[in-house]
Amino acid sequence: MVSVETAPVVSVDPVPLPAPGRGADLRVRVSAPVRGAELPIILFAHGFGSSGRAYGPLADHWAAAGFVVLQPTFRDSRTLGPIPDDPLLWRYRVEDMLRVLDNLEAVAAAVPGLPGRLDPERIAAAGHSFGGQTAGVLLGLRVLDPATGDGADLADERVRAGVLLATAGRGGADLNPAAAARFPWLNPDFSHLTAPVLVVAGDADSSSLTTRGPDWLTDPYHLSPGARALLTLPGAEHSLGGIPGYDAAETTDADPARVRAVQTLSTAFLRSALHPGNPEWEQARAAFADPALGRIEIK
Repeated sequence: MVSVETAPVVSVDPVPLPAPGRGADLRVRVSAPVRGAELPIILFAHGFGSSGRAYGPLADHWAAAGFVVLQPTFRDSRTLGPIPDDPLLWRYRVEDMLRVLDNLEAVAAAVPGLPGRLDPERIAAAGHSFGGQTAGVLLGLRVLDPATGDGADLADERVRAGVLLATAGRGGADLNPAAAARFPWLNPDFSHLTAPVLVVAGDADSSSLTTRGPDWLTDPYHLSPGARALLTLPGAEHSLGGIPGYDAAETTDADPARVRAVQTLSTAFLRSALHPGNPEWEQARAAFADPALGRIEIK
């Protein structure tokens, strides 16, 4: 078997998807292993202001591990210009994710050798920071209107599992007033998130958005009935060691060992979640025995 580190991968960017009414086509980066069939899919949501061209350490690893990784670029990406001041940005992101799911054949057709090799029955959603909330919505998370308390159910049954990386916790009194005013969508309800999820948080990720400390980023685990595991990385800040890019300027806690932990454990979790009976997650947990690198909590 070809090792994950050396398995050849092909990436195509951009793959444009027509999006009437959106103002511009949706651009998607696609990364896939050169070989293999019945390939599971990871639909990845980037952080606020980032783009589908970021997160190479994750996308490259997952693709080499046998996943097809789809990375849309959302309207809040700085690569598209100034970020719109729009309280529905969170919803536009979800619509873009659904647009990708609705056009899997067209996406595959844009990549040489990929048509006919996808497994549409095994789809996961993953995301970092704001992207974690975006992915979470497809898994059952609901964004509550701060005025009415209502939250639409936008979960998609095609999405079977997820990985939420450095994802915001509860809103309301847990937000500082400036964050609540600027980002009204930071008001999640996790009680309907029942799909199997791995949550990853850094215990040094002190967000300016919250009145709490780094434990705020563990809410998606503690408050989601579907969350199966929490990986806490000691000393990790919001970039979790460097997942946004190989040389991303926002990485303030660069640590290749942390990135490898996220790569390895997220891969194992998704393989087992998408293929019931697959023992890789249990094996990876058993092998991950260095508390200085990370702690795994299981429900």
